[in-house]
Amino acid sequence: MFRSLSLKRSFKTHLKTLIHCPQHPPPPPPPSPVLFSSIRALSTASSPPSSSSDSELRKYLGYTALLAFCGVATYYSFPFSENAKHKKAQLFRYAPLPEDLHTVSNWSGTHEVQTRHFHQPENLKQLEELVEESNEKRVKLRPVGSGLSPNGIGLARGGMVNLALMDKVLEVDKEKKRVRVQAGIRVQQLVDEIKDYGLTLQNFASIREQQIGGILQVGAHGTGAKLPPIDEQIISMKLVTPAKGTIELSKEKDPELFYLARCGLGGLGVVAEVTIQCVERQELVEHTTVSNLKDLKKNHKKMLSENKHVKYLYIPYTDTVVVVTCNPVSKWRGPPKFKPKHTTDEAMQDIRELYKESLKKYRYSYRL
Repeated sequence: MFRSLSLKRSFKTHLKTLIHCPQHPPPPPPPSPVLFSSIRALSTASSPPSSSSDSELRKYLGYTALLAFCGVATYYSFPFSENAKHKKAQLFRYAPLPEDLHTVSNWSGTHEVQTRHFHQPENLKQLEELVEESNEKRVKLRPVGSGLSPNGIGLARGGMVNLALMDKVLEVDKEKKRVRVQAGIRVQQLVDEIKDYGLTLQNFASIREQQIGGILQVGAHGTGAKLPPIDEQIISMKLVTPAKGTIELSKEKDPELFYLARCGLGGLGVVAEVTIQCVERQELVEHTTVSNLKDLKKNHKKMLSENKHVKYLYIPYTDTVVVVTCNPVSKWRGPPKFKPKHTTDEAMQDIRELYKESLKKYRYSYRL
């Protein structure tokens, strides 16, 4: 009886549990705050890095690609014209250079400038009109010759005038040994044209591509301590100025202004015509020797006093100096008669040795 009573009670208890218990098991109790913090810290340490840095990188890469695409599209949308004066391609050049743009460089090609105003008048009247017009419009106009200056000082974007088309010999006075020429004539051309008159310039440089106006305005000189520079060989000159028009200057008319204008660098006006004091044409005998810096310092004054023309050509990175002297042929003795002491191969031996030494010392890639 006791056994049946225990079973009955167990059955009632089980039945009550089934009646009051839900169909799904109850949720587990929430974890404690300490445990939750530790779990969160552990999950943060072991999770992959944040994607914010990746998104920033992708954003900037996209901007870079967009800018590159815009630059390329802009460049090829405005190609250079076939007859453009300047052919140097540059990125982000928004338009082709205009057809009237002139590229002017100096003689050695070390400097260049682009300008729309490069004038070459053919006569004095056109030059006067050009200077007057520039003065009225307040436009700068810089005279430029052959551009032999290595620093490009004669080049200007604002505007330039070149007298290469005004290159005539206007008058030759054989008795006074004077010649009047247009300022655009080159030194070599002038020397060749007055040769038939038995005249030549007192002094000029080894390079004879300069225009007379340019070589005068910069006060150029040749070789020889006793020879005057070019500006001191000038008797008179015709200057086209913005304010006073065309004026003639000489030692007699206006000596002070004449002295200043001879080496005016084009700042006082454009030299249009020049009268030059020449000398009789003469033959010169040239001697070329090889020396060194020590001997030249010792004999420099003696070389200048004994020779009419002296020129030193220093060979860089060496102690070698090529000395060139020129002297007039004696009218009584005539040209010197001498036999060379060395054959051609023997005379070239020193320079060959110099080149070989330079090859070994400076490791040049070329071979003799």
